[in-house]
Amino acid sequence: MRKFRYVVCDVFTDVPLAGNQLAVFTDARDLDELTMRALAREMNFSETVFVLPPTSPDAEVRIRIFTPAVELPFAGHPILGSAFVLAGPLQKIVIRLETAAGIVPVELEREGPQIVFGWMEQPIPTWEPFEREAELLAALGVERAALPVETYTNGPTHVHVELESPEVVASLRPNMASLAAVDTPAVCHAGAEGSWKMRMFAPAYDVPEDPATGSAAGPLAVHLARHARIAFGDQIEISQGVEIGRPSTLYAQADGTAERLERVRVGGSAVVVARGEFTLR
Repeated sequence: MRKFRYVVCDVFTDVPLAGNQLAVFTDARDLDELTMRALAREMNFSETVFVLPPTSPDAEVRIRIFTPAVELPFAGHPILGSAFVLAGPLQKIVIRLETAAGIVPVELEREGPQIVFGWMEQPIPTWEPFEREAELLAALGVERAALPVETYTNGPTHVHVELESPEVVASLRPNMASLAAVDTPAVCHAGAEGSWKMRMFAPAYDVPEDPATGSAAGPLAVHLARHARIAFGDQIEISQGVEIGRPSTLYAQADGTAERLERVRVGGSAVVVARGEFTLR
């Protein structure tokens, strides 16, 4: 019998039972990929992380990230949650996590022994116009977007749709079957200055709505800065997850210019809420 321990944490929140749930299997050396996928389906969170020895000397650990349906090269809340889970025992101020999209450093803030906040430096995204805009807007149930509809890729790909107001974002009731046919996770947002509301729908990936999407938060800051909604270097606060009972708070910042993007950071808190063990033959 093999035993595999895991930690459950709620990410992008500082209170339990909010934010985005994450399971972290802290030692996955004896797990094959098929079993990792089965465990991710069993946990049925938006993502589950498996911790492995690094292949790069510049990283402390390597992680693999799975949704219930697919493996992801990079995702935001798994990075932040894993940093909170692993950095405590390792006594790290900065922990470097090796992902399929590269090494992601996370800088941690502490109050005494407790980690209270973390900033991850995300891969620099690429972007392009989204060619199926009419189909996407119809699936969302809206007539038009307030900015050009564009896709951003920093590992995963999301299509960003700015709407008229936070109230319009809150009222969205997408046609999930039609949205799944579009086959690109949709990030809907609205706000002003430093405060933004965001919802992310990804039914094609078995995530009808995500409570907190760190990998979309950094590109949101880039998108807003490119279209002069904010200035490059401004920090924004993002609210997500309220409509599904998992309120989350994310922070994001894009430094540089549209022609020379220098750094994208996303920050937030996390809390450990459970520990457990699987016993497998």
